[in-house]
Amino acid sequence: MTTASQTPVPLSQPIGAGIVTALVGFTSSFAVVLTGLRGVGASGPEAASGLLTLCVAQAVGILWLARRYRIPITLAWSTPGAALLAGAGAAAGGWPAAVGAFITVGVAIAATGLSPHLGRVIAAIPTSLAQAMLAGVLVPLCLAPVTSLVADPAAIAPVALTWLIMLRLRPRWAVPAAFAAAAIVIAIGLARSGTRPAPADLLPSITFTTPAWTWQALLGIALPLYIVTMASQNIPGTAVLSSFGYRTPWRAAMTVTGLGTVLGAPSGGHAVNLAAISAALAAAPEADPDPKRRWIAAWTAGWSYLVLALLSTAVATLVALAPEGVVETVAGLALLATLGGALASSLRDSDGREAAVVTFLVAASGLSVFGIGAAFWALVAGLVVRLVLSSERPNSDAGKIVER
Repeated sequence: MTTASQTPVPLSQPIGAGIVTALVGFTSSFAVVLTGLRGVGASGPEAASGLLTLCVAQAVGILWLARRYRIPITLAWSTPGAALLAGAGAAAGGWPAAVGAFITVGVAIAATGLSPHLGRVIAAIPTSLAQAMLAGVLVPLCLAPVTSLVADPAAIAPVALTWLIMLRLRPRWAVPAAFAAAAIVIAIGLARSGTRPAPADLLPSITFTTPAWTWQALLGIALPLYIVTMASQNIPGTAVLSSFGYRTPWRAAMTVTGLGTVLGAPSGGHAVNLAAISAALAAAPEADPDPKRRWIAAWTAGWSYLVLALLSTAVATLVALAPEGVVETVAGLALLATLGGALASSLRDSDGREAAVVTFLVAASGLSVFGIGAAFWALVAGLVVRLVLSSERPNSDAGKIVER
């Protein structure tokens, strides 16, 4: 008797899975990307350029990696990184300094793939602190649906209710459905106001920025962005592929994503990395019962991102015309699962819980000292507390990390 795994399936199945992978990846977090880029000083056109660039960079990387290694390896922009940018604020040097920080992150990602020593340095940073920093950064963004609902319930309630209903029925499509509801709210608002975007504003366009480097941007943007991207995207992305029986080509993946980040930074791309949450859509048996054919799903996702890149400027333009709080609500809802995961991971280690809580509180405070944002100071405070407490707990988890 022929088993299900031996039954041939049409090529449309992995192709369809690839299209879904790209659609879910784009619609579930593009609002976070636009919010993050604007948070560090990008103008509307510069943020739209960054969104387009990220789509192209990750598409090209997926097409090469999936075809070269014949595995369902997918890339994504750093959603946690974009969330971090949203709370970081403009550093000294403004948007050009942020672009310089993005380039630095790309170089660091590529170097991580080439140098095992740098990888060990990152591994030495306690996961609980990195996740606590991320959770603290996410809190203000995840509060946006609450504050926006109170301020404008007529515009926000349809978005929030759509998200809640779809979360119950089809969790994977909850955020995309919330964005669809937001699009209807935006369309109604534009119709009532008579506002019509210029046709030229809907066409794909790239805006280049000459990078600059300031020590405040390197410490306040580049360092936290690199740590969050590695801890919350690249390492989990590797684990997702491994769970489906695939070995990630680490050096090649880090080189491709690092190079993509460097090349995309001048036009606004903040970070390209391995997909984590959406990676399972292309790597799971639902994409194709035959593991050897699932790379087609990833390859299709790459082409789909190129199509989405053509639409990204129009999407960004319409988002810029949205009623106040609508886009922030979609972004906040998209990040709730990430916040929950970060909180759970940060508090899992009972020995380092105090340090994680301190890290979380400093990151959530939004403070800025010497022009450096809260994310950096959160890591510093957490490491100091952990070091002090570990001196009293010689058998703590921190000692094990040093030994490794």
